[in-house]
Amino acid sequence: MALVKKVGLILKKDSQSAIKIGAELHDWLVAKQYTVVIDNIDASLDMLVILGGDGTLLRIASQASMFDIPVVGINLGTLGFLTEVAVKDRLSALETILAGNITLEQRMMFQARLVGPSGRSEWVSSLNDIVISKGTVDRLVRLCTWADQQFVASYKADGLIISTPTGSTAYNLSAGGPIVHPSIASILMTPICPFMLESRPVLLPDDVVVTARLTGKARDVKIIVDGQPVWNMREEDSLEVVVSDKKLQLICSPWEGYFDILRNKLNWGGKPDMEITG
Repeated sequence: MALVKKVGLILKKDSQSAIKIGAELHDWLVAKQYTVVIDNIDASLDMLVILGGDGTLLRIASQASMFDIPVVGINLGTLGFLTEVAVKDRLSALETILAGNITLEQRMMFQARLVGPSGRSEWVSSLNDIVISKGTVDRLVRLCTWADQQFVASYKADGLIISTPTGSTAYNLSAGGPIVHPSIASILMTPICPFMLESRPVLLPDDVVVTARLTGKARDVKIIVDGQPVWNMREEDSLEVVVSDKKLQLICSPWEGYFDILRNKLNWGGKPDMEITG
């Protein structure tokens, strides 16, 4: 990471704790001769500090990746897979990061668009996942999927999750999909509560165009991007998903690795019975 001179603080919306801690960090950084801006992102920033949960980071991921700004998250939410730094560690973590002692991960992102009789939508960015959801309708959704021009599978399910490795610990995991290390460039497709038990998650290479199309009658089907409803999907529409040229530069916690975070957040994997030496 380049020498940091200008830092942006992004505050969780309507959060008094974010406002309070943001004011504290503003004064702390200014006292150390850094220029600080709040809730504004542009190419002049050298680093972004997120005060909130994963939702706050997801909200700004597209802009941060557009300008190649490294991002670190201070967790004011609940789980905090992306906002890894605990509130109590905020000053010591930032001290370490600003001294240049960092692990910087390049997190894969998606670009998605809806294609239909009326044309193509604008591309929308996603860091976690893109979900086709049946909404409130009782009837299952019928979907066909392709990787480039190769037919992959048809699904009869409550919906379909198309996930990045970063998003593998989000909705994908709840739906029975695998945990995928963020360094593995791949696209996950996981059906939501499929009617047929043989419908299983699929791991695809990162250089294909994933296409999903509704078959049969459908209504109240929505496409949700990183937790936000973006499009209504009709029978004649196709969803296209590709891996973006842009990546999110995520500054990791100075003290916890990926599997440490899984164990702490999910109580996953248990504790080691032995230590590796050598």
